[in-house]
Order: sequence, then C-alpha cells, then structure tokens
Amino acid sequence: MVQLRDDIEHHIVTWAEVHRDTRILVRRLMNTGPWQGIIALTRGGLVPAAIVAREMSIHVVDTLCITTYDEQVKGNLKILKEPEAAMKTGGEGWLLIDDLVDTGTTMKAARERLPNAHFATVYAKPKGLELVDTYVHDVEQEVWVFFPWDTEPQYAHPISEGRS
Repeated sequence: MVQLRDDIEHHIVTWAEVHRDTRILVRRLMNTGPWQGIIALTRGGLVPAAIVAREMSIHVVDTLCITTYDEQVKGNLKILKEPEAAMKTGGEGWLLIDDLVDTGTTMKAARERLPNAHFATVYAKPKGLELVDTYVHDVEQEVWVFFPWDTEPQYAHPISEGRS
C-alpha cells in the first residue's frame, strides 16, 4: 500500500495516460535521429522506452541503470550499469528515454556519461528541465508523480464510513 506524505502534493498517472503521453513524445521525436538505438534510464524509463521503440521501429534497446531514490527519500547516486555501445560514442546517435526528470540529479549523471545522446522524457519538472532535449508535460516541482508500476489498485472505503 502506498503511504502518501501530507507535505507533498501528489499526482497519480494511469497506464492509459503513460501510453498516450509517450505516443505524444514519439510524435515529437519522429523527425529526429536517425537512432542507433534507445537507452532506457532505469527503472522509470523502461516502459516509455518500450513504447518509443515499438512506435519508432527501433529494435536496439539498452539500459543505463542509475539509482538515487528510495521511495520518496533521496539517497546516494549509484551507477549500476552503463550501455557499452553508446558509451563508445558518448551517446552519439542514441536516444535516452526516462519517465520524468525531477531535480536533475540522475539526468546530470547520465549527461556526464552520454553527453551526445538526445534526452527525452515524458514528464519534466523545472529543476531538471534544462537537461532534457524533448519532453511532453510540465509538472510542478513540489508534485510527487506516482506511476502505475509503483502503485496498485485497492479497495477504497466509502467516505460515509469515515475511513477516508
């Protein structure tokens, strides 16, 4: 069960919204490239990267695995895996996909490793926006976005029961 913090505004994104918004991203990317492949910035970029790969007929998908978060708490940045082929060119000819750029911490680390890649996200917050080349939606900095792969549907008691 997801515990929502009272001090952070939150927005829940559905599977349908992720799919729709990622297809909008694809339309914005159609006249870019050509691309040798896609790099999914994990874990959040995996689902959008799969949609982009399908819609753009790109068959090479790799990952850049960076972790900075433990639920809603920022932690230490760790590089877990780098995309070998893209690293050889600094990302030249590669499209890096993520779900959201937040503070920019992860994107800065990705940019340092792949400065020539094209960075695209579905959602972007102001602090990380300058690190992204293409994106779809602006999100206010103080909003915590819950993606469908981080949540689960569950029963909600009627308001009349006083348990909301």
